[in-house]
Amino acid sequence: MRGFFSRFFNADQLDTGMSIPPSLTGPSTESGLDIRAMEAALTEIDLDTAIASHENWKLRLKNVLDGKSSEILQPEVICQDKHCDLGQWLHGPGGQRLGHYPAFQILIARHKNFHVQASTVLALAQSGDAEKARLTLDAPYRHASAQVVLLLKQLKRSLKR
Repeated sequence: MRGFFSRFFNADQLDTGMSIPPSLTGPSTESGLDIRAMEAALTEIDLDTAIASHENWKLRLKNVLDGKSSEILQPEVICQDKHCDLGQWLHGPGGQRLGHYPAFQILIARHKNFHVQASTVLALAQSGDAEKARLTLDAPYRHASAQVVLLLKQLKRSLKR
């Protein structure tokens, strides 16, 4: 059974309205991914590290809320999805290699939302509204985080096929 990401990456079965440049196509895997792009993508980023890093944000935010953090975190920086390693890869080499796949664009959007939600939790905590910060952490942030982690795991499975 093919996974969620594989269905989105199989450009042949989608009517996306996007043309894929010939330079980006080549031999493809069962999931529709270009083998060369896939191999290059796997050498450019450690998806397990990216997953762990994004999962660790919940603990970092909880520590801020519980007054146990000595980190200096700025909401105006946290909300920018291009500052972390994953964001740099998504908007750089990963985007160049895989950006024409619809699922990759979904991952970029979900990753941006993750950073917005983390920034919102942090801003609320820093403004003294701990209750609203906890509610945001438990719902919108948790949902955004789960989406990014799920998509990264699906991407990893798709790239290894």
